[in-house]
Amino acid sequence: MDQQTGKLYIVATPIGNSRDMSPRGIQILSEVDIIAAEDTRRSMVLLNLLGVRNKLVSNHKFNEYGKAKYFIGEMLAGKSVAVITDAGTPCISDPGNELIRAAVEAEIPVIGVPGCCAAVTALSVSGFDLSSFLFYGFFPRENAERKKLLAQMRRADTRTFAFYESPKRVMDLLDFLIEAGARCRLCLCNDLSKLHERSYRGTPEAVKTQLLGKGSWDKGEYALVLELDEDYRFTKAEHTVTAEAMLVDAMLQQGLNAKDAVAAVLGDENNSYSKNELKAAALNLKKLFG
Repeated sequence: MDQQTGKLYIVATPIGNSRDMSPRGIQILSEVDIIAAEDTRRSMVLLNLLGVRNKLVSNHKFNEYGKAKYFIGEMLAGKSVAVITDAGTPCISDPGNELIRAAVEAEIPVIGVPGCCAAVTALSVSGFDLSSFLFYGFFPRENAERKKLLAQMRRADTRTFAFYESPKRVMDLLDFLIEAGARCRLCLCNDLSKLHERSYRGTPEAVKTQLLGKGSWDKGEYALVLELDEDYRFTKAEHTVTAEAMLVDAMLQQGLNAKDAVAAVLGDENNSYSKNELKAAALNLKKLFG
């Protein structure tokens, strides 16, 4: 690789309090040739506070595919680029992945400059079991998709899940969890690191009551951490249909062979068997029926 090739820096920015910007992050933003920003107007406010005066180029979700080629050309010509988003760590439910993939393919060094992340911050203050967790980005908008996701969560190997949510939909999400009878505890964080930061804790019903008490709940940014009750999770004891029966049904209904039936059952939202369990069931069927 040409030694004059530039570098791509993935720089985390504050999620609310500008003092959370790291000294290294400020140094990188001051030294690079180009700053690729999700929203140049919002980023300019932060950069002015930091005293950074560098070339800003937009890189949002609607133009990142076309802009990646431009940034790659600049870096191959020896310039360095820093990617920032409106707040937090790029690529965590924000633009940046397309450019990173293109840089990796072009053998351009990609360097992370760590810092704020709303999901990680919410997890850290939740008080829940963080030995393992899953981050899902934004919760689905439609109730059918929400039900499917909740069922997936109940089958997961962890009890703890992190989400982002729009202030316009946060009450709808709480209503869904209440109506679905979701047995869980929530830590709903609003405006993390900002002046009026607040966390709402408890069952979905309790958190809804707290939000209604606040009044202006449809403002600011929300990060949600959800911990399922242990006895609400799906377990092997809750199987109502054998794995063999599900495979046979898929083969008869869809005209599939055993291998394809395993894949079909895995994609069924009513399935609670693992891939290995279904493979074992397929082998058992083969022994029984040849």
